[in-house]
Amino acid sequence: MQKKLPARYNLVAMPLALSFLMTFIVSGISTFNGVGFTPGVVEKWMQAWGLSWIVAFPTMLFVFPLVRRLVGLIVEPPKG
Repeated sequence: MQKKLPARYNLVAMPLALSFLMTFIVSGISTFNGVGFTPGVVEKWMQAWGLSWIVAFPTMLFVFPLVRRLVGLIVEPPKG
């Protein structure tokens, strides 16, 4: 059986995974929309993705607790 990280790492693991995937998708869409399917587009996408992720991950670490509280104001907590 594979060991999992302790629950306390969720505060970093969730923003890490979310920022990684979201910046990958959004930077890809933006890059292809901006320059089209041209030679070198993948390299431009990877550059855009790297820059986006460097900004997004620390931002999510800072903003995630605030967003969780705001969502808690409008969403019922799970029962049970």
